[in-house]
Amino acid sequence: MGQDIPSTLRYSEQHEWVRDDEGVYTVGITAYAQDQLGDVVYVDLPSPGAEVVAGQAFGEVESTKSVSDLYAPVAGTIEARNEELDDRPELVSEDPYGAGWLIRLRPRDAADLAGLLDATAYARLTSG
Repeated sequence: MGQDIPSTLRYSEQHEWVRDDEGVYTVGITAYAQDQLGDVVYVDLPSPGAEVVAGQAFGEVESTKSVSDLYAPVAGTIEARNEELDDRPELVSEDPYGAGWLIRLRPRDAADLAGLLDATAYARLTSG
């Protein structure tokens, strides 16, 4: 399963991943989460300018199996939402670490990233 957990990302216990792109964080759901959900059919994301609070829901992802909340891994302001998911929500299933990203946010405190799991810790969380 190691190849499904990129070592360059940080992870939340709610199965979101975070990539630091020069001070703006790209956020998505992990391959593990996507696998649990099944085929994604709809994604509800906030608009740019919205504030998110770490650990609180910022949107939803609907799959053929269920509807699940998306949780902000860090606090900040939404800079962008993946508009392509409006027409192609299946990108979350097909490419969770690439074209299936969800939001980009400017963190309130960059130190929050250090509080997230690294790939090794996330692998332990999902192997249980």
